[in-house]
Amino acid sequence: MQVRPDNPLIVQGDGKVLVETTHPRYEEARDFLGRFAELEASPQLLHTYRISALSLWNAACAGMHADTIVNGLRSMSKFDVPGEVLETVTSTIERYGLVKLVPHPEEPDRLIRLEFSTGFVAKMVAKEAPLRELMLEDGRRFWAIQQGHRGIFKQRALQAGWPIEDLAGFREGEGLKIVLRDRLVHNNKPFIVREYQLEAAKRWWQDGGPAGGHGVVVLACGAGKTIVGLSAMKLVQTKTLILATNHAAVKQWIREILDKTHLTADQVGAYTGETKEIKPVTVATYQILTWRRSRDVEFEHLHLFEDEDWGLLIYDEVHLLPAPVFGATAGLQGRRRLGLTATLVREDGREGDVFSLVGPKRYDLPWQVLEQGGFIATTSCWEVRVPFDRRDADRYEQAREIEKFRLASSNPAKLDVLADLLNRHREDNVLVIGTYVDQLHIISKRFRAPLITGKTPQAMREKLFGDFRTGRIKLLVVSKVANFSIDLPDANVAIQVSGTFGSRQEEAQRLGRILRPKEKPAVFYTVVTADTKEQKFAMKRQLFLTEQGYRYRIEERRAV
Repeated sequence: MQVRPDNPLIVQGDGKVLVETTHPRYEEARDFLGRFAELEASPQLLHTYRISALSLWNAACAGMHADTIVNGLRSMSKFDVPGEVLETVTSTIERYGLVKLVPHPEEPDRLIRLEFSTGFVAKMVAKEAPLRELMLEDGRRFWAIQQGHRGIFKQRALQAGWPIEDLAGFREGEGLKIVLRDRLVHNNKPFIVREYQLEAAKRWWQDGGPAGGHGVVVLACGAGKTIVGLSAMKLVQTKTLILATNHAAVKQWIREILDKTHLTADQVGAYTGETKEIKPVTVATYQILTWRRSRDVEFEHLHLFEDEDWGLLIYDEVHLLPAPVFGATAGLQGRRRLGLTATLVREDGREGDVFSLVGPKRYDLPWQVLEQGGFIATTSCWEVRVPFDRRDADRYEQAREIEKFRLASSNPAKLDVLADLLNRHREDNVLVIGTYVDQLHIISKRFRAPLITGKTPQAMREKLFGDFRTGRIKLLVVSKVANFSIDLPDANVAIQVSGTFGSRQEEAQRLGRILRPKEKPAVFYTVVTADTKEQKFAMKRQLFLTEQGYRYRIEERRAV
């Protein structure tokens, strides 16, 4: 066995890879592993990545070859890479595309032909009962599936370890001329699509060929995912349905479309709980599409997918795609699909469904690269650990396990820390973000700051967000409603006083509220109660940002 102590990695036989964070080649190793592995744990000195089938298939879709991975692991590992890991990498990567969906030469409107790399692969796939029941004999040598089974076949095939390369093509949809402006409407400044935004759209589109037009683009909050969406619309030139997380995100999409394209107000509509407009470009909320009167009845608005001849579906924050929309998406495989997200992490573990039904990852640019290029704000992250006072510590120890996280999250001692931080940043534009509304009401009252929660009327939300954008208010307290798709470009400090257990995606989204480029550096604080469940969950929440290159500095507060 060769030993290379100067290298940064240790590759284990179970597919886990350990990385020394203090090693001079740490950043090189992190960026390499991020292309085909998932960060699993991030203690201060040693990070753990896991090589999974799905991460390897996403890498294969992005054009990464097994040799690149194998040679990279060998060149960075302290010890010989276990043979079983090298074999797993090679065999897993090579499985992508062994089964293809291609247009049927005789009945393209009814059937899709299955194309197998070898007769042996065809025989193995046909042995899988969930797949075999969807497969139709197509002459003596071929198999086919019905057009309507395209999505469910891909889902089942992925679960069986056969990632499908979908080359069956798309319906063009009703044509719509979409032209990007040279100058912005709202301030007449030049509008230029950044190089990486254009590259992301082009990689998704792939010259309009059968391999393109479906997939996911991963970019940091504040890096302009909406511009990628507009660039995709320009490439496709068709009626478009955009799905967004909430009413504010719908309005933001519409503002961006009218500001940056030559589409007019009578061509762009909102489909929400308040407004039901169906226009050539329609922006809808996930909530309205998944609304129904009771669990026993159908979803009343899913018909929106089929009512119009959409040529493009855009899923904003695709990592939040609700289960009922997954079902609808399974039946919409004949339309082009673009997913936009800051993270492919899903708290429900359905990353495989995103891969199958929306498409593979087509483009991913590390946050640190964007920061170095000045496209997102330079950011520092702090975890401020606050002790309980003696009375609350006793209450915590005596509480049931199910209550402990909330008690730690709502620790009253956080208020004094918050006062110190607000005093430190009294010249900055500060968002205080939390999960528990009763805690936020106390903060709002103590610091005389406006509060936005799920119960705040839409008109009041928009007024407060507007006042914050224009500088009329410099401190705003927000609940989870501000996690997603809120454009507050001047916010440069975020203080998170409570979060949703170990949600990595929430951590990424909350940091994203302050990542718009600006003159002041951005600072992200997470205030947690020391030596409690909250501190343990905070470590899990920080995984995604750690993978992107952010380091959390720790500030310990002493008991008073």
